[in-house]
Amino acid sequence: MCDPTPGGNLHCLSKAHNRHGIFHSESFRRMVFEPRLPPFHSARPQVTADLMARTGLDEEVLVRLVHTFYDRARADSLLGPIFADHIADWPSHLERMVDFWSSVALMTGRYHGAPMPKHLPLPVDQVHFDRWLSLFGQSAVDVCPPRGAAWVMERAERIAAAIGKNIADARARQGCAGVPPREAGS
Repeated sequence: MCDPTPGGNLHCLSKAHNRHGIFHSESFRRMVFEPRLPPFHSARPQVTADLMARTGLDEEVLVRLVHTFYDRARADSLLGPIFADHIADWPSHLERMVDFWSSVALMTGRYHGAPMPKHLPLPVDQVHFDRWLSLFGQSAVDVCPPRGAAWVMERAERIAAAIGKNIADARARQGCAGVPPREAGS
């Protein structure tokens, strides 16, 4: 009789061993000691499809949105110099930002980064976030369907508020009020 409970005997498994204690069947050993978990089916593809249907957003629209926004931000007198000073590899940055907005707007899960450490040392304050939101909002209206523009703007406003608050809190903890000082000539 086989009693597989803790402390019980497992003589029923002894038939699977040869006289040297080696399993006769690798598949039997895997079945007993490496049970398979039921297949995992992610809800993410369906959530993404639903968001695409509701907002009119897709990867092509998000690529155009990101590129349109960054073209404007780079040309902007307030934001452009900050981007110029901190981003050397634009193709890589744009690709990462498309992944970010794909994750934010369509829940694709493609972005695996940490935005806060990148933003904390930047010489930005609320004026910069307001300009960022203005340029992003205009880009969204110009590129996205109306429901998609509203969707990404709602998220952009939340992101700007969270990053702005975290920067202000970090500076308060460090005893710095406002923005880090600008270098001479900026």
